Amino acid sequence: MIAEAGHYALVLALCLALIQGTVPIIGARLNDGGLMNVARSTALAQLAFAGGSFLALVWLHVSSDFSVVNVYENSHSMKPLLYKITGVWGNHEGSMLLWVSILALFGGMVAAFGNNLPLSLRAHVLAVQAWIATAFYLFILLTSNPFLRIANPPMEGRDLNPVLQDIGLAIHPPMLYLGYVGFSISFAFAIAALLEGRVDAAWARWVRPWTLMAWIFLTLGIAMGSYWAYYELGWGGWWFWDPVENASLMPWLAGTALLHSAVVMEKRNALKVWTILLAILTFSLSLLG
Repeated sequence: MIAEAGHYALVLALCLALIQGTVPIIGARLNDGGLMNVARSTALAQLAFAGGSFLALVWLHVSSDFSVVNVYENSHSMKPLLYKITGVWGNHEGSMLLWVSILALFGGMVAAFGNNLPLSLRAHVLAVQAWIATAFYLFILLTSNPFLRIANPPMEGRDLNPVLQDIGLAIHPPMLYLGYVGFSISFAFAIAALLEGRVDAAWARWVRPWTLMAWIFLTLGIAMGSYWAYYELGWGGWWFWDPVENASLMPWLAGTALLHSAVVMEKRNALKVWTILLAILTFSLSLLG
């Protein structure tokens, strides 16, 4: 029952993302405030359904429901509660669900706290965010569904990789994802500015707080991951230099440049093209990571 509810909540989130990605853009073209405001309500509703789907998977892990493939492959009934929860994102399918939940969270935050933005800009930002979410919803539902069931449920699960059962790994992935996904807002602002043909100092002032938030989370995530790799693996810290760690360092470097560029743009109305390019590059590197 819970697995089916989580699956259908994800399907409903996809439907809302499709509406959010089309209706507000039509409203912006027609200068219809009512249609543009659809972006706000659908973003908040999408957050509710995506968050509900993620909480459903958390509950399946906490309750050790081994009729779900994801729980069977990544959990065990004797695991401490903390590692039952972290087992949710200790695998590909669960981590993708965490990704779209955070994506919906940032979209919901723009909808709830973006009242200072021009209506058309907010509509375009949320529409771009919705198209990103749509791609990930389809990817999860078609190739990486975390709610697949087992016809004859086993009595016990396979357990989570012991290396991943660590307090550092409980916090490291969510922090990284808050950073990665946070830069999607900077990307959405950049594409929205291009769609509107409006790139100015006011735009830089609006985008800078979202960029700073993502940069802070990514910094914390990298620091936690580096520390975990150093003390857990016992290889003199050499894992700090492996491609996985460097994949998170690249968007951090681009994000740092974006922050500085946005400040210059806000103060001097310069580096417009560079700031837009960095916003697109940073999120592209986040997707690669």
